[in-house]
Amino acid sequence: MAQSSFFGKRNSDSSKTESPAAAPASTPAAPAASTPAATPAARPAGFFGSAPGGASPAVGAAPSFASSEGQSSTGDAKESKLTVGPNIKLKGVEITDCDVLFIDGVVEATLDSKLIQISEQGSFNGTANIDVAEIRGTFDGDLTVRNKLTVFATGKVTGKIRYGKLVVEEGANISGEIQSIAASS
Repeated sequence: MAQSSFFGKRNSDSSKTESPAAAPASTPAAPAASTPAATPAARPAGFFGSAPGGASPAVGAAPSFASSEGQSSTGDAKESKLTVGPNIKLKGVEITDCDVLFIDGVVEATLDSKLIQISEQGSFNGTANIDVAEIRGTFDGDLTVRNKLTVFATGKVTGKIRYGKLVVEEGANISGEIQSIAASS
């Protein structure tokens, strides 16, 4: 009988090695792709490879955000990106040389980056110096946004906040010491 690999994909020559006596003659053999575990599309992209054809992940993927500056969140291939997925806790670190940080888990750190995006489930505690920040989750600490800070309806920002431009959706929660960078200089 043919064995499937660790991730549920059948070896391409498994149908040739299986003897006719191993399969009952009364039932036709089902194609390997008929089981959900055997299809590559059943795995989320980025999980030991990407989905076929470079398609976007559909199952278990981090939310996709579009940048406030009108660029897609995928950007160019030379950007340094860090994604902290759900149920991940990154604690006591200094994050440097990171262009884009996606947070769907919990981060306690010091950060200097171009773009930070915190999902509804995400949380950041610490100090951040950012060009653009899009917050749907929780930020607590010292936040300096050189260009544009956007706090969505589900977002909560507390602490010492400095910003270039500020966009706040109805329902968002902002508290602490809040000041425009232009006013502070």
